[in-house]
Amino acid sequence: MKKFGLLLVMISLVLTTVSGQSSRFAAEKYTNGKGDTLKYRLLTPDHALRQKYPLVIFLHGSGERGNDNERQLKWGVQNFATDQMMVAHPSFVLAPQCPEKVSWSNLDRKKGNREMMLLPEPSKPMELLIALIHEIIKKNPVDSTRIYITGLSMGGFGTYDALERHPELFAAAVPVCGGGDTSKAASIAGIPLWIFHGADDATVDPLCSMDMMDALLKAGAHPGLTIYPSVGHFSWLGAYTEPTMYEWLFRQHK
Repeated sequence: MKKFGLLLVMISLVLTTVSGQSSRFAAEKYTNGKGDTLKYRLLTPDHALRQKYPLVIFLHGSGERGNDNERQLKWGVQNFATDQMMVAHPSFVLAPQCPEKVSWSNLDRKKGNREMMLLPEPSKPMELLIALIHEIIKKNPVDSTRIYITGLSMGGFGTYDALERHPELFAAAVPVCGGGDTSKAASIAGIPLWIFHGADDATVDPLCSMDMMDALLKAGAHPGLTIYPSVGHFSWLGAYTEPTMYEWLFRQHK
């Protein structure tokens, strides 16, 4: 009961923070040449014309899919928009919203949730996201050596999907309670990763993260792995309030 009560308090604090930081993310819409659209929010650092800044891509989970261009700000991403963070680590933060009934990743899971194969074609949201990233880089003072990607649950799977399709693009990644194609671990072994998961996650098997960790180690990588004991699927509450994670992330360069 104490654990459940503490979780409710943490969720209440997070939701209060969201309402205060959401206004800092401008509501935007990207449309490609075919008329396909991806709605997104963009946080712009103060005095953004004075230098080049990192770009952080934040991928939400399945519960925040939709068309309101607001739900994707519910968990985690608002921590990049606090007064303290914008002073210590000013950056552009891109928070796209995945439409209903589709996903960030395109994986074959016929062999089970732990054995996943990246399919040749990206999902439509991922295709639009990569095009949007390039447009934001082109139109804003973005430091192309400091592009980071993170995501939770469905967004954690999307993080691996983006990394494995475009390893040349990213300087670091923080996948939270996700999973990916371990057979492609060698292609992302040069990208610094810090993986987070809850040991009691009944939605996404924590072994998905541990399998990726093992594959990356075998490929010669040196990823970080944090498994929160007695934590279920809400491991992002810990991950995105981990001060050392942000310090580590913003130190990374290509």
